[in-house]
Amino acid sequence: MNKLLFKLGIVLICLMPLFNQAQTKGFSIANGEFKQDGKIVKIHSGEMHYERIPKEYWRHRLQMLKAMGMNTVATYVFWNYHEVAPGEWDFKTGNKNLAEFIRTAKSEGLYVILRPGPYACGEWEFGGYPWWLQNNPDLVIRTNNKAFLEACKSYLEHLSAEVKGLFSNQGGPIIMVQVENEFGSYVSQRTDINANDHKEYKTAIYNMLKSTGFQEPFFTSDGTWLFEGGAVDGVLPTANGESNIENLKKQVDKFHKGQGPYMVAEFYPGWLDHWAEPFVKIAAEEIANQTKKYLEAGVSFNYYMAHGGTNFGFTSGANYNEEMDIQPDITSYDYDAPISEAGWTTPKFLAIRDVMQKFSKTKLPAIPEKIPVTKFPNQLVKSSMDVLSWIKKEKAVVNDQPLTFEKLGQGNGYVLYRKRFTQPISGTLKIQGLRDFATVYVNGVKAGELNRVFKNYELVVTIPFNGILEILVENMGRINYGAEIVHNTKGIISPVLINEYEITGGWEMYKMPMSEVPTVKNETIKSGRPVIYESIVNIDKPADTFLDMSDWGKGIVFVNGHNLGRYWKIGPQQTLYLPGCWLNKGVNSIVVLEQLNENAQTQLTFTDQPILETLNTETK
Repeated sequence: MNKLLFKLGIVLICLMPLFNQAQTKGFSIANGEFKQDGKIVKIHSGEMHYERIPKEYWRHRLQMLKAMGMNTVATYVFWNYHEVAPGEWDFKTGNKNLAEFIRTAKSEGLYVILRPGPYACGEWEFGGYPWWLQNNPDLVIRTNNKAFLEACKSYLEHLSAEVKGLFSNQGGPIIMVQVENEFGSYVSQRTDINANDHKEYKTAIYNMLKSTGFQEPFFTSDGTWLFEGGAVDGVLPTANGESNIENLKKQVDKFHKGQGPYMVAEFYPGWLDHWAEPFVKIAAEEIANQTKKYLEAGVSFNYYMAHGGTNFGFTSGANYNEEMDIQPDITSYDYDAPISEAGWTTPKFLAIRDVMQKFSKTKLPAIPEKIPVTKFPNQLVKSSMDVLSWIKKEKAVVNDQPLTFEKLGQGNGYVLYRKRFTQPISGTLKIQGLRDFATVYVNGVKAGELNRVFKNYELVVTIPFNGILEILVENMGRINYGAEIVHNTKGIISPVLINEYEITGGWEMYKMPMSEVPTVKNETIKSGRPVIYESIVNIDKPADTFLDMSDWGKGIVFVNGHNLGRYWKIGPQQTLYLPGCWLNKGVNSIVVLEQLNENAQTQLTFTDQPILETLNTETK
């Protein structure tokens, strides 16, 4: 018997390495360290969002990241990017193919950090939430609310199905998954919600991620002073914007079993930018020096952003300041990042690469070739069409009071509010609940502009007998961060007043989501009225370029069906990035919706350099 036990013991000892190997397969957190297959690794990550980069350029941007010395790419998943209508999901077309992005990262030798939210922020429309959540009166976002959690579960189930098999312990590149996002910051602002609700909510999201198939390890992300509100029991807390390494270690140890690992999940090499505000710049030397400090201390980090890309279409969100003025984010998400909006190296990129090379045991990959960029010749406008006449061909929704975009079943774009007066009236038109920008017309003649950015909610109007008041309202992006995210309906959300008298009855509303490119019919146009222009451009050799909109007013641009995003003469952004992969060899259609039309436009201007720092606030 003793001999048998002895032999069994020998067998077990021989098998122990195999057991250990099975236990340590994939990525894990153990003994205060990040480990891959049981070996200690440090995470050197750069954030870039597949949603903000043309799919054709994903590999190039990932190669740029690798050449900067990174071993990981981090990305948000924006819920509203994939649930395109209630219950309608898209994870396959174009830029929406998340699984392909992840597989591409793996093929380039990069780990992936997945940040699924459900709340993301990211200067993205509504922080990633679908706009129609607001139409459910029983639903309260970011709380332990049954209706909200049910919606979150549906999202996470669909997302989990897309990334199944792509986690590190399944042989894939996904090494970590974030639980919610900066919840401690939200807790600090929502003092009207009790602490138990906050704790139950973040715990519910954590458990939901696990139950829907997301794999460990998980992490949370907050400023170190906000860990109390954002940390989840048993989950690694990581820091945002923390340069004090001793404080980082102290706070992580406090909330994570008295030990690391230590990671700055958002290390800011640049910063976000708003319309009507200066473009923010951060010196390359400052970022390189801080990178060196992290490397010397063995701290893992993720540059937010390593490459920002572009808020194409209506995806840009908005912030707000202490005076509650809205601050819409510009179309460019260049972020003053090490890799520019168009994927170019910058002095910051080279400074970081130099530091990373000094700490690397192997030679970094060569920097990929720059994607060709061209300044095409100016192009004449072929045709133009009056927007007010065009939009009124659509069927109107009629109501006694103006309805919000949400109540009209529309998320983005524009709505025309129209009212006929049977009696003349003059005085001060006031729309305190304007969300966000409006041009106002009386009998088809422009009366002025209203603008939430500058709190311009009033103007004088004179409406004659049988006169028509028209108000074209633009959604400039829902708030993506802070306590005000719960107040995010768009359009006209309060009574329309003239001389403090509420204007009711017979409001006509015409939806203009601009989700598709309109067919432009050439016609005579009038100054001051919104216009849709079209230019047909013949190109022999497609290449990246920029549309210079400095001489235009305000609007959006479509190129071959792709919405490049919003321009506004106020700046600081004056150009729109046009990826060459969206251009055809031969005929190309460029359609511009110009809202202000102060001067008839006759041509489109191209340039080979972005203009992101020209502010014209005197034009407000």
